Amino acid sequence: MKFVTSLFLITLMSACSGGPKQERPIFSISNNDPFSVEGASHLKGGVLWIQDSSDTQNPPVLQLNGSWDFTGSDHLKVVLINANGPENINAVFRMEGDGNGTFQAKKSIRAKDTVTWYVPLPKLPGNPEILDDLHGMRATPLRVDGVTSDMDLSNVGKISVSFDKWLKGTKLGIQEISSIHGEPVNSPKWFTMAHGDFFPFIDSFGQFIHKDWPGKTKDDNDLLIDLQDELAFMEKHPGPDDRSRYGGWSKGAPQIAKGHFYVDKIDGKWWMVDPDGHLFWSHGVVRVTPSSAVTIIDDREHFFEALPAADQPLGKFYQTKDEFMYRYYKSWDVERTYDFSSANIYKKYGDNWRGEYGEMVGARLRNWGMNTISAGSDPNIYRKLEVPYSDRIELNSPRIAGAPDHLNVIRDPFHHEFKQKFREQLLERKQELESPWCYGYFVDNKLVWGADHDLGRWVLKSPGTQPAKIAFIRHLKNKYGTISDLNSVWKTSFGDWDELLAEQDGPFNNALGDCMEFSAILIEEYFKKVASTMEGTAPGKLNLGCRYVTVNERVLHIAAKYSDVLTFDLFWDSLSGFQLPKGIDKPVLIGEFHFGATDRGLFHPGLNPRPDQRERGLAYEEYVRSALKNPLVVGTAWHQFSDQATTGRFDGENFQDGLTDVCDHVYWETVKKVKEVGSNLYPIRNGLK
Repeated sequence: MKFVTSLFLITLMSACSGGPKQERPIFSISNNDPFSVEGASHLKGGVLWIQDSSDTQNPPVLQLNGSWDFTGSDHLKVVLINANGPENINAVFRMEGDGNGTFQAKKSIRAKDTVTWYVPLPKLPGNPEILDDLHGMRATPLRVDGVTSDMDLSNVGKISVSFDKWLKGTKLGIQEISSIHGEPVNSPKWFTMAHGDFFPFIDSFGQFIHKDWPGKTKDDNDLLIDLQDELAFMEKHPGPDDRSRYGGWSKGAPQIAKGHFYVDKIDGKWWMVDPDGHLFWSHGVVRVTPSSAVTIIDDREHFFEALPAADQPLGKFYQTKDEFMYRYYKSWDVERTYDFSSANIYKKYGDNWRGEYGEMVGARLRNWGMNTISAGSDPNIYRKLEVPYSDRIELNSPRIAGAPDHLNVIRDPFHHEFKQKFREQLLERKQELESPWCYGYFVDNKLVWGADHDLGRWVLKSPGTQPAKIAFIRHLKNKYGTISDLNSVWKTSFGDWDELLAEQDGPFNNALGDCMEFSAILIEEYFKKVASTMEGTAPGKLNLGCRYVTVNERVLHIAAKYSDVLTFDLFWDSLSGFQLPKGIDKPVLIGEFHFGATDRGLFHPGLNPRPDQRERGLAYEEYVRSALKNPLVVGTAWHQFSDQATTGRFDGENFQDGLTDVCDHVYWETVKKVKEVGSNLYPIRNGLK
């Protein structure tokens, strides 16, 4: 639904300099300021509530259109309310200029909280040519306090507030937006650099040149010293001693040993159980690979201070790649990359760098009290280590043609290739299928389900050869009997069923009830066939689902009938209030979460920012402790083992989300908290600590 009032138009005069802080209102319900909303909304008690009921992946958005000059302001004040029960909300504040350029900031709001968010308004660099030559990164060095901006603040034409979708019905309250004039926001020294002084801005290790920080690698010798220091730490501070060979709880009550992992509810708490019958809680990490910091070189040579010649020893790292991500680089037509993280690992561990690094990964996980390697990791590491692992399979059978191209929509489960191709993908992993260390599979990833009727609507927009559409028409024939009876309900004039089969345009406004019915049928068919293929081809492996980010309750109710575990990627602060919809009792795995900061040379803090590394470590502790105390949750997986490239991966994502940096240096503030929680994993789970 789109709710629109009159066009909002306010021009703010630049505030006078000096003196006390001055607030100037931009948006307030109490002042009757006009606005527009994409999605559902309602007004109550001086608050505008926007609600997640949209039918695609697009979030509900409050949008203000006008003309603003913020050159005299240092912050924007945004008052937001999360009145939802267990759900955290990640709110996004965005501005756009009348010309090019955007401004974006993100804030996590806990359930039942009201926050007053002061969004800084940093000045643009003195040399605009620097902005013109920075591209291919989600966040650039021209970011201050979590704000990404490349726009002129004197010429703002659009302001919006939105939030990441979760379950349908989640809502965000917006009470006030004001500009504040007070103390200017301090900008880093490189904001005033000339173009020739700023570029290049990445050193030979893949680090930002114009900033220093604790632990920054200055030369090759630092890598060797760092390795010796870490080995000495491990020797002095060994890992936990209460673990089975699979990382289960050796001191816990023994369960039935089935020779493979399984899940069970014991004394009111869900658990995994390892192949030897020990209680197991998955304390893991995503994307363990030496190639975490592969970055694009094409048209960006001026970024880098000292790229090696192709015929030099370090030249081989133009060819190394993250196998899991390689297909995405190919699909983006990337021609030239450089693998900074592998190059640094080679300098640190020597000629046998792959093997030595893999062994170091295993030693770290044991020392830190981590016991699983999760999706998107390097099989050359996880298949050789005695560490439980999961794999991810993205189905490659035909998709639903009528679905929007940009959506990650489920494959057509009525297609004859659906089970066949999934079975082939499983059989390609013969070593994993035979290994007790492989505990299960994620099938597909972050699927977008839309509203309850969307899958059916997208099927109707598909060509007549789409197997799902043929199945839909068959369902309609069984329901209505004649095309005339369908026409009477749909208010259409199809001559026969074949004409409906061929129709792709719509709209089918009166068909949404039938689209809703068939969406449920299609979802059921999808999960049922995934489960039966898993049972037949991968017996003993857990069906971990598709890692939900956006989902509606009906999907979860159907998925729960066929999946062993429901997996969610939740970039929240805490899971203390997390619960499943009423009527569902299933174990839950957290497929991804992280916290990041920009105090160590990267430009983007990821999906849940923190001010510095200390706060990042504390956030890790709170999140995993809350998960351990939640009876539904059977594990968490941090995203990811090592930082992304400072200058971004194939899609520009350049998060500070690692437990180690591009030089394989450990973020000790975070890792010491990982180790503290990991060493007490099972006592915490059992309420003993």
